[in-house]
Amino acid sequence: MPVEEFVAGWISGALGLVLGHPFDTVKVRLQTQTTYQGIIDCMVKTYRHESAYCLAPFDLIKVRLQNQTEPRARPGSPPPRYRGPVHCAVSICREDGPWGLFRGAWALTLRDTPTLGIYFVTYEWLCRQSTPDRQNPGAATVLVAGGFAGIASWAVATPLDVIKSRMQMGGLKHRVYRGVLDCMVSSARQEGLGVFFRGLTINSARAFPVNAVTFLTYEYLLSSWG
Repeated sequence: MPVEEFVAGWISGALGLVLGHPFDTVKVRLQTQTTYQGIIDCMVKTYRHESAYCLAPFDLIKVRLQNQTEPRARPGSPPPRYRGPVHCAVSICREDGPWGLFRGAWALTLRDTPTLGIYFVTYEWLCRQSTPDRQNPGAATVLVAGGFAGIASWAVATPLDVIKSRMQMGGLKHRVYRGVLDCMVSSARQEGLGVFFRGLTINSARAFPVNAVTFLTYEYLLSSWG
């Protein structure tokens, strides 16, 4: 069963990533840039000027690529800073050294440690509340429980997600922060406490369908192989 659970988790997670990636791009740009008037404006400008291009093994590279706003393949337009994930990784190592790839890693750890617990506890609790004893949850229950579990986890994770994204963009047309605390204090002082919830709406909009599909795929694969 551990092998089946691993494969089911991998497939469902990959499916959720593909479904949620465009929303994640919009979320990162809203958190790190001030040129957009809102979610719709960001989505329209991103779609109009470029493709949703960003597949990278590191969260830092993902954020850097998502923040590239130069139009691609347009005559006379400036070339993008990074030509792709590998070029981005090499450029970061050349400019900041190997440790540059770990910029924002501490904020990422602080973000994910409590939210993963909230994520699974919320899912299990909602499934149990909606399912009779000794019965497996139905598809509708799994979809709703998975969706709300995603929203609950992102409601807690968004403040540190903002900090993580800003630290990862540090030194690239942005100020360099001395650490997590310095980033939090500076952001709050300059933009108010509301800055820590920037991107919460798009996070929630992305979280429900992505995690609903993720858990449904996971449960379906396990039941099929069981």
